Amino acid sequence: MAGVKLIGTAQSLNCIRIEWALKLKGVEYELIEEDLLNKSPLLLKYNPVHKKVPVLLHHGKPIAESHVILEYIDETWKNNPLLPEDPYERSMARFWAKFSDEKCIFGAYEAAWLEEGEEKQKAIQSAQELLAILEKQIEGKKYFGGEVVGFLDLVVGWIPRWLNAMEEVGGIKLLDAERFPSLHEWSQNFMANPVIKECIPPQEKLVNYFNFGISYRRSLAVAKP
Repeated sequence: MAGVKLIGTAQSLNCIRIEWALKLKGVEYELIEEDLLNKSPLLLKYNPVHKKVPVLLHHGKPIAESHVILEYIDETWKNNPLLPEDPYERSMARFWAKFSDEKCIFGAYEAAWLEEGEEKQKAIQSAQELLAILEKQIEGKKYFGGEVVGFLDLVVGWIPRWLNAMEEVGGIKLLDAERFPSLHEWSQNFMANPVIKECIPPQEKLVNYFNFGISYRRSLAVAKP
């Protein structure tokens, strides 16, 4: 178990999903907190291409990008598998993970950061349409991975806490329990898992995190000619 380090930050959902995976596997690791406003030489050394967290160091060898790291962890430590054994189910887990990160997160963030008006309402509707697609994938299941937390649950794990913070900062409500009963029930099951709860940052910290990001993005929008 020695030689595992994670360069990351507590507010990053991409980093927390790696911590969840390591803890589910029972892997001991050292967390190296990164200041994203003043990136360390260590981060720039081990992820010179994207210069982003998370970066997993295993016996000094760096692995970047959260989906890649999750698969590396699953292949390196075989206990408590994260990805399904069936090739089709594995490919579907990867597909929906990509959908969540590339569509749903950005859709929710856009709905949160836009100022009040027609564009914001369109963004809210679009974000809810994306969530409705995820809703169908979890219907009738405890977790996306079946009866246990799996790869896709970790990737979609931003919804219970990070989405709440986006909603609070943006003055919106995207995930309504009546409209999305299956996602709501999944969120409760996910948050009830002791390993998941152990790594969840406080709501206040996430609100501050998104407040900073959304305020910065709005200032850039205003500054455009």
